[in-house]
Amino acid sequence: MKLTTRKRVLGAVPLLEVVRTDKRNELLPLIVYYHGWQSAKELVLTQGRKLAEAGFRVIMPDATNHGDRRQEITRIPSLTFWQSVHTNLFEFGFIVNHFQKIGLADERLAVGGVSMGGITTCALLTHHPEIQAAACVMGSPKPVDYRERIFKRASELDRFYPHDYESLLSWVPSYDLSMNPDTLNGRPLLFWHGTEDQIVPFDDVATFVRENPEANVTFLQEKEKHLVRTETMDKITDFFVNKMQSWG
Repeated sequence: MKLTTRKRVLGAVPLLEVVRTDKRNELLPLIVYYHGWQSAKELVLTQGRKLAEAGFRVIMPDATNHGDRRQEITRIPSLTFWQSVHTNLFEFGFIVNHFQKIGLADERLAVGGVSMGGITTCALLTHHPEIQAAACVMGSPKPVDYRERIFKRASELDRFYPHDYESLLSWVPSYDLSMNPDTLNGRPLLFWHGTEDQIVPFDDVATFVRENPEANVTFLQEKEKHLVRTETMDKITDFFVNKMQSWG
């Protein structure tokens, strides 16, 4: 099956668009898929191709400070990380609006991402009821806890951090899915996480799933570290395909 991969720049947002060549000008379900920390859009292209082969139009943006937008990482603990997540949240609606305005997308909208992209995915669900399905891969629905671990680690290492650290990141609780689980509102959400992940704790997801038994969650766990294999990408694709079948 032939795919078309187009490199676009929307405003200041570099992105890749992947779609089946025979359907590139058709109205298709849209998935915005986010890469991880210190990564780039090209490194989620294999997942994007699998989703495109299944019939989706897949958009993979570079987060600020990454890929074509790469800048030096600040020495202030995690400023670059949170800035990247925050900018993803600002730009999501702009990206979706563009493809809807040019007639290539409609209300069939999904989102997914790896690691930092998974954190972005869960955060988006708290404020975007128009998202119909989502996949968080090695990410976390608990960014407040993640924020506090960073703060604790910086303190232990005697690194500089702003005295108003929490105030500067005061937006995070509003986008914490574990603090706002009702915003899921029955929408299907896939979690995949390695039980030996040393970067983003497995327990963040396991605890969320345990505390929200009524949520429409699919939880896949494997004995893996912070790594996504092609077999996992196939499972993620299958998840979205199954949900797409109900979209019409």
